[in-house]
Amino acid sequence: MFNQYTPQQICLMNRLRQLWGQHVYWTRFFIISTAADLDDLEQVSKRLLQNPKDFAELFTPIFGMRAASRFEELFTQHLLIAADLVNAAKNGEVDKANTAIDKWYKNADEIAEFLSSVNRCWNKAKWKSMLYSHLEMTEKEAALRLQGNYTADINVFDSIENEAYKMADYMFCGIIKSFSR
Repeated sequence: MFNQYTPQQICLMNRLRQLWGQHVYWTRFFIISTAADLDDLEQVSKRLLQNPKDFAELFTPIFGMRAASRFEELFTQHLLIAADLVNAAKNGEVDKANTAIDKWYKNADEIAEFLSSVNRCWNKAKWKSMLYSHLEMTEKEAALRLQGNYTADINVFDSIENEAYKMADYMFCGIIKSFSR
């Protein structure tokens, strides 16, 4: 299987998987730190917000600085909205949580639209489906953590992790296909 890819392509695949993995892990750490009022919340938040910058750095030579910056902006919004949602849920602020959910899905739509616009091998509907699934599971993960249902929370996270790698692989295949045409 891997002999069909060059060493540089394998490095790209690994980097995309690493970045998507870091995205879901640092999001999880944020949820845990918020739920438990841990002292590391500021440092965890800072590290989580590094993830969009890391994606932009990877995307710049592939899609150009403008597109990479736009993805960084959209992905940063994704994380900030998620933080608002987790905090609203923790504080029992239902209206704020619902507003955050609406913003989160609009942001997912924007990300799907953007990704499909920068790479003709990425399908908007496919991205939207994956992103919506990611949001649903992350919302569930946070709710379960806040409820103290740790076993279910961990089980949901296993699904989130698997989906992150599927998104990374879809992203990788789209990049490879776009350059092989």
